[in-house]
Amino acid sequence: MTAATAPTTFAAPPEKLLRLNVVLSRVPISRSAWYQGVKDGKFPPPIKLGPKTSAWRESDVNRLIADLVSK
Repeated sequence: MTAATAPTTFAAPPEKLLRLNVVLSRVPISRSAWYQGVKDGKFPPPIKLGPKTSAWRESDVNRLIADLVSK
């Protein structure tokens, strides 16, 4: 008898979400400057988690930092 083996699949880890205070600790600008940058399209848009709760994808923030450093 041979045992049937199912294909092995690995799910990517879930995307980490950062709240504004963590984002601002990595990108040292003011809260109002951050939101102005989001409005102007310079910074990544937030993901709404609730009516008064927003977060940003860690990968988006890391990409922004890399772009700013490379300039």
